[in-house]
Amino acid sequence: MKKFNFRKVLDGLTAASPVGSSGGGSGSGAGGSVHPGGTAGAAGTPREEIQETLTSDYFQICKTVRHGFPYLPTALAFDPVQKILAIGTRTGAIRILGRPGVDCYCQHESGAAVLQLQFLINEGALVSACADDALHLWNLRQKRPAILHSLKFNRERITYCHLPFQSKWLYVGTERGNTHIVNIESFILSGYVIMWNKAIELSTKTHPGPVVHLSDSPRDEGKLLIGYENGTIVFWDLRSKRADLRAYYDEAIHSVAWHHEGKQFMCSHSDGSLTLWNLKSPNRPFQTTIPHGKVQRDGKKPESCKPILKVEYKTCKNSEPFVVFSGGLSYDKPCRRPSLTIMHGKAITVLEMDHPIVDFLTLCETPYPNEFQEPYAVVVLLEKDLIVVDLTQTNFPIFENPYPIDIHESPVTCTEYFADCPPDLIPVLYSVGAKHKKQGYSNKEWPISGGAWNLGAQTYPEIIITGHADGSVKFWDASAITLQMLYKLKTSKVFEKQKVGEGKATAEIVEEDPFAVQMMYWCPESRIFCVAGVSAYVIVYRFSKHEVNTEIASLEVRLQCEVEDIITPEPETNPPFPDASSQLPSLKSLSGSTNTVACEGTMKDSIPCLSVKARPVRMPPGYQADLVIQLVWVDGEPPQQITSLAVNSAYGLVAFGNCNGLAVVDFMQKTVLLSMGTLDLYGSSDPYQRQPRSPRKSRQFAADNFCMRGLSNFYPDLTKRIRTSYQSLTELSDSPVSLELERCKSPTSENRENSFSRSRSSSVSSIDRDSKEAITALFFMESFARKNDSAVSSCLWVGTGLGMVIILSLNLPASDDLRQSEPVMVSPSGTVLTLKGAVLTFACLDCMGTLTHQPYEVWRDPHSADDGDKARKRKLVMHSPSSSQDMGDHQFAVICSEKQAKVFSLPSQTCLYVHNITETSFLLRADVVTLCNSVCLACFCANGHIMTLSLPSLRPLLDMNYLPVTDMRIARTFCFTNEGQALYLSSPTEIQRLTYSQEMCDNLQDMLGDLFTPVETPEAQNRGFLKGLFGGSGQAFDREELFGEATAGKASRSLAQHIPGSGGIEGVRGAAGGVIGDLTRARIALDERGQKLGELDERTASMMASAEAFSKHAHEVMLKYKDKKWYQF
Repeated sequence: MKKFNFRKVLDGLTAASPVGSSGGGSGSGAGGSVHPGGTAGAAGTPREEIQETLTSDYFQICKTVRHGFPYLPTALAFDPVQKILAIGTRTGAIRILGRPGVDCYCQHESGAAVLQLQFLINEGALVSACADDALHLWNLRQKRPAILHSLKFNRERITYCHLPFQSKWLYVGTERGNTHIVNIESFILSGYVIMWNKAIELSTKTHPGPVVHLSDSPRDEGKLLIGYENGTIVFWDLRSKRADLRAYYDEAIHSVAWHHEGKQFMCSHSDGSLTLWNLKSPNRPFQTTIPHGKVQRDGKKPESCKPILKVEYKTCKNSEPFVVFSGGLSYDKPCRRPSLTIMHGKAITVLEMDHPIVDFLTLCETPYPNEFQEPYAVVVLLEKDLIVVDLTQTNFPIFENPYPIDIHESPVTCTEYFADCPPDLIPVLYSVGAKHKKQGYSNKEWPISGGAWNLGAQTYPEIIITGHADGSVKFWDASAITLQMLYKLKTSKVFEKQKVGEGKATAEIVEEDPFAVQMMYWCPESRIFCVAGVSAYVIVYRFSKHEVNTEIASLEVRLQCEVEDIITPEPETNPPFPDASSQLPSLKSLSGSTNTVACEGTMKDSIPCLSVKARPVRMPPGYQADLVIQLVWVDGEPPQQITSLAVNSAYGLVAFGNCNGLAVVDFMQKTVLLSMGTLDLYGSSDPYQRQPRSPRKSRQFAADNFCMRGLSNFYPDLTKRIRTSYQSLTELSDSPVSLELERCKSPTSENRENSFSRSRSSSVSSIDRDSKEAITALFFMESFARKNDSAVSSCLWVGTGLGMVIILSLNLPASDDLRQSEPVMVSPSGTVLTLKGAVLTFACLDCMGTLTHQPYEVWRDPHSADDGDKARKRKLVMHSPSSSQDMGDHQFAVICSEKQAKVFSLPSQTCLYVHNITETSFLLRADVVTLCNSVCLACFCANGHIMTLSLPSLRPLLDMNYLPVTDMRIARTFCFTNEGQALYLSSPTEIQRLTYSQEMCDNLQDMLGDLFTPVETPEAQNRGFLKGLFGGSGQAFDREELFGEATAGKASRSLAQHIPGSGGIEGVRGAAGGVIGDLTRARIALDERGQKLGELDERTASMMASAEAFSKHAHEVMLKYKDKKWYQF
């Protein structure tokens, strides 16, 4: 007879009711507790003792910073005075980069691709032109840039923009060939328009094409050079509103560049040619070259090459000018990589790039276009990289890039995030990583050095670890919202290289990237690092500061789902693993079933997917492989991928599981302790009956193998880590195969709930789904294994895809001296707990509600020169330093599945609290984290919600719809860490960090860098008396007089629509409730009112003009008939 503690039930309900529940359905509040008779009082006591300090006021979600290379870049701009760089992308994002630490991400709400970017040089503003034909003015004088104005063109498509230095009038070229002029301050169109039919000669019968270039003459600002796509060039006099000269070339123009004196200009063309034109003789170019064209023997014109997409022509005072261009290579070399060509005098240097060139800019000493340019570097924006070339040295070395733009060097497959880790780790990792840095960089300072940044108040160390498709693992210093590479580990080095043609024979389970990192486990205190690879292997690494030359120890483990091999129901056909046999040192008898089938022909058995190097291997300082564990083929079937992984340095054990079962390995003695099917772990405690099955036929396996070639098809918790073929890991493909794989694996699939054996009553007809129970979570802990235990002991908690939790007891040798020789015993405790959905995570709280850390061994160098007893003695830390040495008479176990969270009191195993997190969706990630010296459960749901729950009472503290899971990448890489931080891969090349801490949101402004710093604009050089006298009248040109409303009139309102931006409000958000906020809102309201008044004024003027025309017409009619008689009509 169970007894209900109604007072506690009501307390729990009232605690939960104001916040509400994120799930819905019965029991979704931090619900009533049901206690077995006799234990209610004891279990209820800690509820009154534990004061939970976290409330909903501690939580707020906001993005902090984005790291990595801008995904799908399209545009590039540089401010030569502020020395900051802007990159626009196809997704409508803008990244602004300055000195290391100054890195800002902005996003256009429309998501339209950025066509072009233009800085208002040294003004702290940026103009972006987008593919939806909108211009935007960004305010960079605040830490989070915002749009001040937008101008949306309705009838014409924007193709090119040009903003002269120190001008407030922006020239905008369109697809129709017209050129419009925009006032940057008011963002309103001028009435001055250069129509294409006025610009070209009247005798020309064809349209010149879109405007591909606009620039004012360096010699005279009143002259505008307009380049049209079909090869027409017009030199337009802005004052007289007519063309001064026109030039024609029979090849399409891609770009135009001026000589600084303004007497000649260079064009690049679609046939790979460069033409140099003189203003005095515009009939034909005075020089035509095809730099990469082969010279014909008979003196004919060199053969045409690929288009030169962009050219820049930069002069030097003391040397020949630089001509830099992209493209233009010969067609007869199809395999040549994209290249940038630098012509300096007679020397031609071709720099080959790893990726296609998107854009490039030459950085010069002066912002004035009419002075010697003195170029010193070239910024080259590639599709997947950013390179800066040093022009001051003859061999053109590249600068060492300080930004973390190589995150995607190999596609990221998994991530882990550690905040507040031991402070000595970052310098240690940096010191071993610095030895492998590349040489040959330029010795000059990185030229993009603008902005200002300081460390801010956040001082705790943070480390991000990324696993990659090529088997590499990168450790990053992520402290104070920056990111810097510390150390790179190549896990593939422990294996033999695969010979060409062997791929199919050795690694059928993964067609590409056999070394891809699937899972990582790191213990920062002991520096033990463990990697699970996609080819069903686990590597245990130890950290050493010394180089060593040694053989790599390896073990092979046989894991299979024994139910499949049962032919008749008799139990003796396939006995479960006896506990005693699992303790024997013999590997063969430990590694699974012994009833192996004799191999015939292609039948594979007991062989791993990859070959570990058998010879001694040189291991540099850093992480060195201690043990490689590989799952082997069983009866012609490949091993299933690993779905869970845990390591404990104090116990010296590593545990891992897949959809077949669990393996526990002693990495100190290099022996397999346990290799058991999931069903056998229950022993007599299996909570539901399963029928034996006949063996699977190879035909059926081949049919079902389609979705298994990538990653495990049977793993229920597919969204926590890698779940799909590596082709679709990094980019979405439209091929039928990858779409089918996505359908099998995608968390957003409509049939997901029916695709896997979620519930006990699921009627899934697909083969073997109901017998496969994946191991989805593992956790080593000092805990109470059984109900009647009076003291904690070493345990391994095992969570499965069916929501079952099994506790295994670990019997370790009593003394450290016996650890290397005495066997470790692993045995089921008989304890089984249940939850709804696949188990995601475990944690343990002591009787005071403090998080209990797992036991660990204090790090010592395994190859230290000191061989004394002290060096060999292991120093173990069994409890968290924050808790007392006496663990108390009970503890709390926190278990979270993809559907619900439960808190159990141990050793009584009473379920104190339960919270149904979601009914309609499922969790992708759950972590127990510390925040403000307290602890909470952070969850990320597939429907995009981020939630936090208090511990131990599971009260909802935060539930915000933050990020819909649009693809597998987000699901695979999302992770929480301590101090209210989290991250995920927002694109294949970028890491997005966010915070769910109110305190960090409040302090974020102090942590971000300043994009704009007050810098004096350099003075223009003294031009000299004669040059001032004869060098043109550029200085006297008044754009305001020419383009202003008084002279040019107003542009048609139907041509473009002005949209006030939110920049003002963004800038004063901190003082939104004060006078400044009110003033800003009033100014924006006035802008809108002024716009409406302007429209009214225009309509009134139109009506007056119409009335005047009517009056004039009536007067003319009256005069005509005034003297006529009535009969003359």
